[in-house]
Amino acid sequence: MARKAQRNNTTRTGFGKGGKNSNKRTAVKKTREFPLLPVAVAGILVAFAIVIIIVIVATNKPTPPPPSAGGVPCDQLEHSKVHYHSAIQIVYQGAVHPIPGNIGIVTDSAGNPTCYYWLHVHTSNPNVIHIEAPASQKFTLGQFFDVWTAWNRTMGQPQAELLDSSHVSSIALTADQKLVVYIDLQDGKGPQLYTGDPKAIELKNHEVITLEITPPEVTPPPAFTFAGGL
Repeated sequence: MARKAQRNNTTRTGFGKGGKNSNKRTAVKKTREFPLLPVAVAGILVAFAIVIIIVIVATNKPTPPPPSAGGVPCDQLEHSKVHYHSAIQIVYQGAVHPIPGNIGIVTDSAGNPTCYYWLHVHTSNPNVIHIEAPASQKFTLGQFFDVWTAWNRTMGQPQAELLDSSHVSSIALTADQKLVVYIDLQDGKGPQLYTGDPKAIELKNHEVITLEITPPEVTPPPAFTFAGGL
């Protein structure tokens, strides 16, 4: 009996609370490494996407129109509320000196129109000034020459187009030359001599303005006929 009690009272070693083996090694948790390479690649891709977006926005950003010339703006589209036509003839050395086509029509490098001054010229209608504005108002020949000058500069030509007693466009009159101006309102009276400031001539429908540098003198000035539909 004493031996049995001794066995029962024997303290079992190697066991802790709850019957778990206290000598069992605790498992060590491994720390996960942060994936630096994928994060770096993602950052590069995001930065690249931002650069592409910036380039696209900058490329597609509309070019601001050139400043007004003589109070005449350059708008993206042609207006139709006010639309009529005047003609201008520069007579030099006895013949009509054509003015350039597309005056007042600003184009991009591909030749596509980006804006139209309210006073402009189409190549298909030589020497005809198209007056196209959003509202009725008075326009003068001087304003057209201002537009012509501004258009030159916008298109990379610094030449100023002058209109006074000693200049007509790019033509400088010599001491023995003078400017003679005629206005034909197409009212049956024919070309009438004009002695005022040519810049103050109001542009009117189907009016023909002749700026003649004499000598030689062409009397009467060359006739002008508006094309059908104008």
